[in-house]
Formats: sequence, C-alpha cells, structure tokens
Amino acid sequence: MMRSRVKLSTMFAMIFSLLAAFCACTAKDNKPSDTKTVSPCPSCNNGGQTGMWTYMTCVPGAPGAPGRDGAKGDLGSPGKTGTQGPPGTDGKKGAKGEPGIQGSAGQKGQRGDKGDSGTSRLASHMNWKECAWKKGDSKDSGLIYNCDFLKKYSDTSLHVYYAGNLRIASYDNSCSRWYFTFNGAECSSPGTIDGAFYMYKGRNYNLHHHRHIEGHCNNIQKGKVRVGFSVGKCVTGHRLANAYTGWNSMNRIFIEEVAKAQQ
Repeated sequence: MMRSRVKLSTMFAMIFSLLAAFCACTAKDNKPSDTKTVSPCPSCNNGGQTGMWTYMTCVPGAPGAPGRDGAKGDLGSPGKTGTQGPPGTDGKKGAKGEPGIQGSAGQKGQRGDKGDSGTSRLASHMNWKECAWKKGDSKDSGLIYNCDFLKKYSDTSLHVYYAGNLRIASYDNSCSRWYFTFNGAECSSPGTIDGAFYMYKGRNYNLHHHRHIEGHCNNIQKGKVRVGFSVGKCVTGHRLANAYTGWNSMNRIFIEEVAKAQQ
C-alpha cells in the first residue's frame, strides 16, 4: 500500500516536472505551435516520453510578422464580356475633312408641277416713259430737251436712249457730242451715256443721219428725275462743229426703270 502511494507520488512529480519543462519551452518559442497531437518542443519529447503527450497540445504562440509578397502568378484566363454601358456624351466637332471624290451624275428626275405665278416687284412694262417731239434745233451747245421721270425705287437703274436725226457740218476737223444728264449731271456709274460725231472734211458737207444713243445709269435715288438731252464740244478738244438736232423728223427720249445688272 505504501509502495503504491510512493509510485503515485513519483508519477505526479514527473508529470509536474514535465509540465514545467513544457511551459518553459513554449515561453522561449514565439512561433505559433503546431496543432498536431504530439508536442513540437524537443524537451517535451525527450527521454521517450512521447506516449504520455499523445492527447495533449501545446499552447499557440504570438503571431509572427507578415512575410514578403510572393512571386507574380500566371496570367488568368480572359473574363466574360460585360454588359454594354450607357452612351457617352457627344464629343467636340472635328475639323473639316478634305473634299471627297465627286460622285457620278444621278438620273434625271421627273418634271415637277407648274408653280404659281409670282409677283414681280419690277417689270419692264411697270415703269417707263417716252418723251417725243418734232422740232428742229440748230443749237451747237446746250440743252436740247428735258424729260421728267418718277423713279419708284432707289436700288434700280435707269435705261435711256435717244432716237432721232443729228447732223454736223461746215467745218473741217470738227466734232459734236450729244449726251444725257440726270438732274443736271452726267452719269458716273457705270459711265457717261453719249455719242460723239467727228468730221475731217466738213466745209462742203451737210449730211443729216438718224442716230441712236443708249445706255444705263445706276445710283440714282428714287423720286423725280429730270433726264436731259444736250449737245456740246467733244472731250477730244476738236473744234465745235455746226450741229443740228431733229431735222424734219421725230425725236424720242425713252426712259425705263430696271433692276440693276449682275456684278
């Protein structure tokens, strides 16, 4: 009986000594302990005592410091196509591109229906005038006749012409010039409206011919316009001839308001 108690006391003493050694071993090792049933501590397994710790585990130590990043893994397989997102906002307008190649001509279309008649602001028959008289005038220089005209618009032109009999005579190397005036001044746009008649040998000549002088004048304001027909000296500096206007025939001044010519 005493021997049994001695054996039990000895056994418990050995157990306590082993536990003390085990705890000392765990305090020195900060690495986490293994979860296997056998203690990793060499002192705990020394002396063939492994069997006694078959059902015991060591207490885990404090966690260690994080390790370094591992090597880059292999490229994974492509993922599935995602759903289409909403349309983005419109971008800025780009620069103008180069002209493309001209395409081939298309087929001729069908003839359209006849449109309605338009309203013309100015037609040739809407505003015109003719002054006519039958009287000879032997004046060599000065006004022959005035014809007053009412112009309706400022952005139109006046078309004028004279038709009648004109003559120069009596002097060699002489010249006479018939011309139009508008409110007392000759036309400046596009230029004067005139006709010059020159005779190298005139002492023994007295020829009467039908003449025609015509032109257009721009930049004339609307309202009353006095259109004059006059005779005078030529701009060449030649001697003034013996002039005669309207010999034994009708004289006519025609005035017409028309649209300006294209540029």
